[in-house]
Amino acid sequence: SCTVKTCWMRLPNFRSVGDALKDRFDGASRVMMHNTDLEAPIQRNDAAPHRIPRRDRYRFQLRPHNPDHKAPGVKDLVYLEPSPGFCEKNPRLGIPGTHSRACNDTSIGVDGCDLMCCGRGYRTETIFVVERCN
Repeated sequence: SCTVKTCWMRLPNFRSVGDALKDRFDGASRVMMHNTDLEAPIQRNDAAPHRIPRRDRYRFQLRPHNPDHKAPGVKDLVYLEPSPGFCEKNPRLGIPGTHSRACNDTSIGVDGCDLMCCGRGYRTETIFVVERCN
């Protein structure tokens, strides 16, 4: 009989999840934390003074670093500090830098010279390799 209907949740395909994350990453905004504990102390329950209600456990607000920007929404990606620069060598952070690396001058991806050379300029070389086949 057709009296039973089975439904289940299914994940979207990997490409659509990746595209959605990339869009959010590209639109991420820098924020500052503003602690509201200073303005309104947490009301604690007398029966259990050591327990803080879950909704009040992390009582802070995220405000945009730039006051001209709107406050982030619940689904927006945010960051507190800018990422380090990966162009220059920084041994303390384990960043090797991009000096003297080979790049592809026709690529617009991460291996492209425009991105990898960080505006320093680059020199192209043409190398002919003769190999013996069969």
